[in-house]
Amino acid sequence: MTHCLPLVELRSTDEPRFGGKSASLGELLAAEIPVPPGFALATSAFREFIAESGLDGRIADALAHVSPGDIDAIGAASHAISEAMRFAPVPDSVREEIAQHYAELAQAAGDAAPPVAVRSSALGEDSQDATFAGQQETYLWVREVDHVCDAVRDCWVSLYSAPAISYRARLERADIEPAMGVTVQLMVDAAVSGVMFTCNPVSGDPSMVAINASWGLGLAVVGGEVTPDDYLVSKITREIVREHINAKQVEYVPDAGGRGAVRHEVPAERRDARCLDEQVIGSLIDVARAVERHFKSHQDVEWALARGGEELFVVQSRPVTALPKREHTPPPRSAIAAVMSTFGADRTKPD
Repeated sequence: MTHCLPLVELRSTDEPRFGGKSASLGELLAAEIPVPPGFALATSAFREFIAESGLDGRIADALAHVSPGDIDAIGAASHAISEAMRFAPVPDSVREEIAQHYAELAQAAGDAAPPVAVRSSALGEDSQDATFAGQQETYLWVREVDHVCDAVRDCWVSLYSAPAISYRARLERADIEPAMGVTVQLMVDAAVSGVMFTCNPVSGDPSMVAINASWGLGLAVVGGEVTPDDYLVSKITREIVREHINAKQVEYVPDAGGRGAVRHEVPAERRDARCLDEQVIGSLIDVARAVERHFKSHQDVEWALARGGEELFVVQSRPVTALPKREHTPPPRSAIAAVMSTFGADRTKPD
């Protein structure tokens, strides 16, 4: 059985086998939207891992007494399953396919061990009626096959994180067996990264694009270490209707040793500076319109601007459907930051 395919070969019809994230990236590539090259692991790789490790029974036993709202039982089940999975080896057949596709990425990149992002792509993760974003893992700046395999296994482990178990229990989706695909993409050395919504995420106004941006990789924003710059831009006229430029004291950049990301203080002259000029904002509007036109729905798009150049990449896109209910909280200064902290971005970890 083939467990891996290049992202460029995937389409929306592949979601049941590869998960929503990988299928969405394949659609973006088909629409000629700039996406870092990579490959996807099917849920069959996860199932082979579970079967070869004999974990089916242990998982079923751990989940047998879980119910929505029982925090202690959910935490205990998550811990038991995670510990068992972390000590189980990735099957040889899966490892061989990962090695083959990683070697092809290396050849294309001209780097013997290119850094990649390893992202979860669970079934139903980015569906119209549910969002698991923020509950499963992404690992950044991972190098070498052994580390890629470890990151893949850690993505599988995150299928049974306490938030993911709790969310599935609340959804009562007994008809869907939990399964995890994984996306592996070449890393973008991001000078700036962020998220944009192809509508106003608070009012739903379809004529606006809301953009959130900060220096470096997105880890500082997801971790709540910085408040990103916040722009509201007309999709029609490209006029910046509103902007908040915030102090951005820290950023995450590639480790000088070539593996993982490290936290740096932003130099004083850049802390209060705008992350984006009008030209880049215009490019983001073009991308937002193209993504929305392709999917025929409003989208929550993660993007990265490559360091040392003008290349803009989309690293993820999902439907804008599961937004926070705002009646419980006052309007946030940065609407996108509020959405990200609840629903809008993967919890990311450097390798």
